[in-house]
Amino acid sequence: MKRNLISIDWDYFIPIDERLSGSYIENKRNIMTIWYKRYFENKKCGINIEKSIREGIQLNSFLKKIKNYFNFGEKIKMYVSDSHKFSYDIAKVNKCSNIINFDAHSDLGYGGLKSIGFELNCANWLGKLLKNKIADKANIVYSPYTYEKPEEFSEINNIFNIKYLDIEHLPKIKVDAIHVCRSGSWTPPWLDYKFYDFIKSFNISYKTIDCPKRNWNPENLKLADKIYIML
Repeated sequence: MKRNLISIDWDYFIPIDERLSGSYIENKRNIMTIWYKRYFENKKCGINIEKSIREGIQLNSFLKKIKNYFNFGEKIKMYVSDSHKFSYDIAKVNKCSNIINFDAHSDLGYGGLKSIGFELNCANWLGKLLKNKIADKANIVYSPYTYEKPEEFSEINNIFNIKYLDIEHLPKIKVDAIHVCRSGSWTPPWLDYKFYDFIKSFNISYKTIDCPKRNWNPENLKLADKIYIML
């Protein structure tokens, strides 16, 4: 019987300006320091990004909505991480061949088929699952805030079994594993408490994989730290 992984990127719920939604290496600087830099740069212009970047309204109804379609079994496994790349290993370990990805990005690989050949990362994990025949089907449910379009991945779409779904028309399936990732380079640290509230709302015990706590406190930073951040 086919096993199913639901992979949820926290950026699915966060309306981010297109200027901030580019490609980033997932490291300490980009999951934390870059947000301080954005905060102080915007503050100089009289903009408080803590108020302008908030969670979208979809967050409140999301779990109830997907439970209309998905059956969370008693033996379901749940994982939490910062990077989305761990969905590759989670799918492999749990023998999930059908992936449903809720995301602002496809994560099929950016740059056509050759990008699937790059080392595993947060931008190509889904494409690599298909290429390596760990998964035989991928379903992408784009965030309302995505800047992508399915036709941008036509080269990959034409080779693999990929569907782009609407959250109002999901397949009725039993879910064997859930992965929720924070994608800290694309989601602000001042919303981390909402991220963990979302995880708790599943009421499922989970394993954390490399998801460091982000202590957001811009007003109490030392001058030396501010200078380093703005370099």
